[in-house]
Amino acid sequence: MDEKAAKSDQLATGCIYLADRDQERIDYLRNIFHFIDYSMIVVDSPKELGKALEAAEAGCFTTVVLGPEWKETELKAFGEAVAEASPRPALIRLAGEDDGETAGATTTGLQILDTLTLPTRYDTLLGILDKSQIFQEQQRAAGKKGKRPLELFRSLSGNSRATRRINRMIEQVADTEATVLILGESGTGKEVVARKLHYNSSRRSQPFVPINCGAIPPDLLESELFGHEKGAFTGAITARQGRFEMAEGGTLFLDEIGDMSMPMQVKLLRVLQERSFERVGSNKTIQCNVRIIAATHRNLEQLIEEDRFREDLYYRLNVFPIDMPPLRERAEDIPVLVNDLISRIETEKRGSVRLTPAAVMALTQYRWPGNVRELANLIERLAILYPYGVVDVKDLPEKFRVGINIVEQVGDLPVVNGTGEDPETVVAVPRLPTDGIDLKAHLNNLEMNLIRQALDESDGVVAHAAKRLSMRRTTLVEKLRKYGLQRNQEASGI
Repeated sequence: MDEKAAKSDQLATGCIYLADRDQERIDYLRNIFHFIDYSMIVVDSPKELGKALEAAEAGCFTTVVLGPEWKETELKAFGEAVAEASPRPALIRLAGEDDGETAGATTTGLQILDTLTLPTRYDTLLGILDKSQIFQEQQRAAGKKGKRPLELFRSLSGNSRATRRINRMIEQVADTEATVLILGESGTGKEVVARKLHYNSSRRSQPFVPINCGAIPPDLLESELFGHEKGAFTGAITARQGRFEMAEGGTLFLDEIGDMSMPMQVKLLRVLQERSFERVGSNKTIQCNVRIIAATHRNLEQLIEEDRFREDLYYRLNVFPIDMPPLRERAEDIPVLVNDLISRIETEKRGSVRLTPAAVMALTQYRWPGNVRELANLIERLAILYPYGVVDVKDLPEKFRVGINIVEQVGDLPVVNGTGEDPETVVAVPRLPTDGIDLKAHLNNLEMNLIRQALDESDGVVAHAAKRLSMRRTTLVEKLRKYGLQRNQEASGI
């Protein structure tokens, strides 16, 4: 490869490194990538690929495309060269003619993002390149962050009035010793608030110890909270610290406090009043310095009326209440939450995904009975179903599309009603999206679709298709070559 030519050929938008020795494939792909403003550098060895990736421009999105005819040892060496690059480029594989049963075996150990079949379709190729760019964006972000940032554990994302109010309340009470009671439906982020309270307090260097009071049987909860001595009960073969001792100097988070049994409530009230307790099976009093944060999805006042929750414990806990609104009441936070949840998945190296503005808008119309937890589950599911892909409204699970009208489209654009040549007529015309479009790509795609329709209606006869398009046959042949399309529809897959 001519290094000087390679440097001048490399564009800031995107660069393809093609590892192949078949000249016909090289020429075919060069024409297609040049048409969509991607440069292409051909390499014929893993060593050459490694040098080319080292010299890649910092702002250029790079993709490595592997030909189908490399031996397994060569594929392994190419994979090592890609793995050493920083940020790591996406790895695309070209499908061979007999690619079926052997495809998986020949790429063992390689992190293949997608497979490209030749001849290709314009929209298919753009979809693969979009996935490639998302993949490398994630690699760059992971390189900067290194490990999962602490704020992802305790951020309360959103710009709604309710979220801003809660964040202000957290700031006011965090650095005090007041007991906080967090109320709200399941999945609204009560533990996130508790962690943020701890992190912003003077106790942040000490332990944060959570315990779900509803998940532990009543006869074991006392031992979990206060610990036990050896032989205190059957199975207690050693002494054990309880959560109060583990949280000494820090914060104890009592989740689902409304599910605690009445006898246990009495014992907890005594600890909160006297700041001391005894382990199960011991009469030695242990002093404790622990801040209590409690949370529940239940209506404690109603439980008091039903004699299922102690009124004195309620007032002891309810010093500073924080009421978490359900997600349906702060739908304007959803776009911010989606970005935060995607960042979390990327930081944990569990893939990535992108949502179109229309898909995010559809999510804001959903009722979210599972609140933020349900949204987090959806984002994780989409990242599995569409790895490094772009999710539109039509790709969302059906229940998230109920009541959403998927607008008819012309090409890639939605349509609106406009006035025709006759003032009394109404015609469908393309509408420019709010975030704009790539006009060149849209017009090329539209032209390509019309050429394909003309060929379909002419049974693949170029002369008849050219007549339908009111153009010279030689002009249509040149356009087919420009797009890298074959005339035979069956052979091209178009």
